[in-house]
Amino acid sequence: MALRRPQRRPVVELYERILDAVRSNIYPPGSTLPSEPELAASLGVSRPALREALILLQEDGMITVRRGVGRTVSERPARRGFERLQPMEALLGEDSAKVRPLTRAVEEPTDLVMQHLPVPASCEVRFWESVIDVDGIPACLVEEWCVPDEALAEIDPALPEALRAGEHRPHTMLHTLAAADPHLPLTGASTVTATVLGRRRGTAFERSSDTPVVLVTQVVSLESAPLLAAKYVLPSGAPSIAVRQSR
Repeated sequence: MALRRPQRRPVVELYERILDAVRSNIYPPGSTLPSEPELAASLGVSRPALREALILLQEDGMITVRRGVGRTVSERPARRGFERLQPMEALLGEDSAKVRPLTRAVEEPTDLVMQHLPVPASCEVRFWESVIDVDGIPACLVEEWCVPDEALAEIDPALPEALRAGEHRPHTMLHTLAAADPHLPLTGASTVTATVLGRRRGTAFERSSDTPVVLVTQVVSLESAPLLAAKYVLPSGAPSIAVRQSR
């Protein structure tokens, strides 16, 4: 049965519209946003929905609120962390991070892949391995697997072709899927563990096999259906990644 394609939550969509306006300098850093009634009227939304979106923007450090001044766009908005699903190259720095494709293959799923993705042992899945260099230095090894093309096509027929076309481009699989359908409401769940690099991965980094690393295992889903499993290997000395949380 084809997966139902859900609609993006209105408040999240409004959040992104305001953020796009900030990035395009309609509301430049340091400027004061219009009053709630004016902003709601210009965006064509209700004030309750706008207020919720503004609260999220404040929680994420995109705007600040000062008594007697109002809501001001932050001069240096906080970098988004794991609470906002983004490709690893974006988290490591869009200006300085570059993806080097190593392997682009179709293979039988391993036990680890079947643990995270709803695929039978008899199928074939795409496997991408990449290195992300930051300022020319290897900073992260990325290993990604996704569900078969038939399952992706049920969600969006453009997704399998996007992966085929993107095999030799300098992007991760998550970046490629997200760019092919920017409005696809994906969610990610990650676990973080400490381990060592190992001999095979050490070759990609030109580092000793006993180099300490942080290993992030991520499963990306549409609603409750897993689509992509990834491992991110960050050795000692890799750039830090901001993780912002609130309650």
